[in-house]
Order: sequence, then structure tokens, then C-alpha cells
Amino acid sequence: SSVQEEPEATKYELEMKLLSETVSAAQLLLLENASEKPYFSEENEVDLCQFTALGGVHHLDILELPPQCKPRKGWMIVEILKEGLQKYTYPPETAEDFETENTFPPIEVMLEVHENVIFFENPMVARWDAEGKHWKTDGISNVSYKSEDRLITFSLDTFGPVTLIQDAHVNMPYQSWELRPLDVNEVLLTVTTVFTEIQIQIKENLCMLASIKLNNKKHSSILEEKWMTPVSFIIALKEAGLNIFPTGHSHFYVVINYKLPLVEVKAYRQMALLSSAFAFGWSKWNTVCDSNKVVFQVREHLPKEEPIQNPNWALLMFSGDRAQSLKINESSDAFSEALKEETEFHSTLYHMVKDFASKEAMKKVRCPNCQFVDSVCHMLLSTRLLSYS
Repeated sequence: SSVQEEPEATKYELEMKLLSETVSAAQLLLLENASEKPYFSEENEVDLCQFTALGGVHHLDILELPPQCKPRKGWMIVEILKEGLQKYTYPPETAEDFETENTFPPIEVMLEVHENVIFFENPMVARWDAEGKHWKTDGISNVSYKSEDRLITFSLDTFGPVTLIQDAHVNMPYQSWELRPLDVNEVLLTVTTVFTEIQIQIKENLCMLASIKLNNKKHSSILEEKWMTPVSFIIALKEAGLNIFPTGHSHFYVVINYKLPLVEVKAYRQMALLSSAFAFGWSKWNTVCDSNKVVFQVREHLPKEEPIQNPNWALLMFSGDRAQSLKINESSDAFSEALKEETEFHSTLYHMVKDFASKEAMKKVRCPNCQFVDSVCHMLLSTRLLSYS
């Protein structure tokens, strides 16, 4: 029986190794930067890698007047068209002999912006080009937006589908971020940008929008208090205009703090593993160190403990296979990789924090379930905090 058990054990180990390699490869793909910027052959074509459509598509059409009823000997007769209502082409295709601009002036349009969508800058208007099958910005003029009334007005040369677009990277790069534990299998991720502060609560395998602040004031959203899986949550936030999720092309439109993908992946995975008992935060020194290293703040933070006004953060530098505590702090005048006194180099963040953590904290690290760790890791990989801040 022992002879039979050994192949089974070997098979299990091989399966686990294959699974681990597959997951690692998939996570690396999330951080892969495209090598070429999208090319557009037509002028005024909207780059959907740079801009995002928000609030849905508005179909603007003018319809031809249907046949009218005619009284005949006490009867009402009306012609019924099999095709139904017909769209009226504006300006007409036979309008070549007319002075089109004077005879068929631009149509003035007023739209109400969807209440569940946030525009951090004045929205742009794009029209659908049915022939080229893409969005374009020509043929639109006199755009005016009243943010308080959420009304946008513009002039349109011809009818057709229109949408409102916003720079997809308006909230990138981030100004700061923090990940801290709330309870067992529960953390709060705070991302601060130029325009907003977004708080995301992660609990087990679900995510929720905890709060949004615009200009330091709380903003209500339909997404608050709604638990979703990470993928659904990311899609919902993007559709609401709260995009803090870079794509493979984002580095063409944002000045980023490039880090080697493998270093990023290892950092996020290990941060997720420790997130049940340790808080992690942004460091200004991350932009100064090399691309093969990341720098961030860390401190022990046991759930439900009283908030500390001036918490004592440790500054860690991590290269994927070596972690160290730095001698400098956030207030230092210059960056230095000098090792903090009475500390050592370690191969992982786990062994690094073990040097200064309490027994209770290290015990908490072993408590979270794998779904929670995976959800935290997925959110860190999706926001790319170490490259986009």
C-alpha cells in the first residue's frame, strides 16, 4: 500500500505545482504592459484605451411622419407600413443643391447625465460612426456642461447614437493608498487620487464600495453596501466612472512608476497573505528606488484595536526575493538603502515582519481563508498600487 500511496502523493505534488505555475502566469498577465500604442487611421476617432464611455448610449433619431388618417364616407382610412416608423435622414442625402449649413443647421441637444455616473472633468461627447464602426468626436460643437444640474448641451450635425466619454486615467496616478485589517478575513483598501478618495472593503471572497469622497466631502453612490465578486465589482466601478484599474495600455497615457512585474506580483501576494494582521501604506520613496525594488510602509494592526493617532510605521524594501527594513523613514531628507540597526535581510515579507511582530499578529496571519487572500491579491493586482502611485 505504501508503494501505491507514493505515486498518489507525487501526483498531487505535481498537480499543485502546475496549478501554482498557472496562477502565477495569470497574475503576471494582469501586470503586462502592451509594447505598442493603439494606432488609429481616422482623425477624430476616439481612443477607447484612453477614454471610456459612461452613462450608456443615447440614440438620437428623427422619424418621418407616418401616413395620416383620411376620412372616407364615414370611414377613417390609414395606410399601414410594413416596415413601421421610418428614420428621417438629416440632412437629407438629396440636399447637395442647398446651402446645407443654413438650410439644415446643427441640432441642439440637451441630455441629463445619469445620476449613478461620476464625471471628474467636463464630459466629452462622441458620436457613433456606423460606416467606420467606431466613436468619433467630429460633427459636435458648442458643448456645455452644468455639473450642478447634471445637464449637458451640444450641437450635432446629424442624428445617430451618441455617448459621453471621460479620460479613463483621470484618477491616475494615485496620490497615496493604504490597506488595513478590519476583522478576520476582512480588510479596507483606501486609494486617494487628485479628485477622490475611494474606500473598498474586502470580506472573504467579496468586495464592496465602502465610501467615496469628492473634494473631501462624502459622496453617495448606488454601489455602496453592495457586495460583489472582485471581477463584477471592478466592472461596476468602471461603469460608474470610478476607474482605478489600469490596463495594459495605461502606461502610454499616465506617467507611471514602473516596477518589474514579477516583483510586483510577489509583493502583492505576500501583502495579501499578511493583510489580516498588518497594515500596508504608500511611501514616497517607492518612486526613488530602482524598478526591481518596491518600498512601502508596514505596521502591525490587529483588528478592532483602538486607532493610533501617530502610528509607528516601518519602512520596508522588497525585491521579490529579499526584504529589508530601511534605516530612513518618510520624513528623511534623502533616500538610502541602508539597513535599519538590529535588523536582518529576509527572503520574504513574512519572515521580515516576524522580526518585530507580536505572537498574536503572527497567529492571525495563519487564520484567513484562501478565498479572502485571493480576493485581496486580485484587488492589489488590479489597482497596481506600487506602479501607479
